[in-house]
Amino acid sequence: MELALNEAKLAAGEDEIPVGAVLVKGSELILADHNRTRQMQNPLAHAEKLIIDKITSSKIKYLQDYTLYVSLEPCLMCAGMMIWSRLGTLVMGAEEPKSGCAGSVYNVLRNKSFNHEVKIIRGIMKEESAALLQEFFRSKR
Repeated sequence: MELALNEAKLAAGEDEIPVGAVLVKGSELILADHNRTRQMQNPLAHAEKLIIDKITSSKIKYLQDYTLYVSLEPCLMCAGMMIWSRLGTLVMGAEEPKSGCAGSVYNVLRNKSFNHEVKIIRGIMKEESAALLQEFFRSKR
């Protein structure tokens, strides 16, 4: 999660909403990225989506053996991508009470209607993740 937070700090330094993510397989770091919605002028350029897009474009279709660390609870779009790519485990930091879809607003990752359930580990370094977001938005007001 420290690496995901480092990515979130990079995002803040680039005037992006500070959300970072890293993908690991076992103990090997596979990919790291952060939100790039402003840089790419694309509201869909979330850290999780960028990582899943990159790994699946490398001909890896399913991610059962992978863990995705994200500094903020994923939105519906990102949670859906986790289901369809069959992500093994999501480790998340801060909760997102306005749009979080891993338990805050809705838990799409636990919906039995889908063909896959992602294991969720929540609250890892959540204080640090939340503080980074709060400071970023405080500086914007």
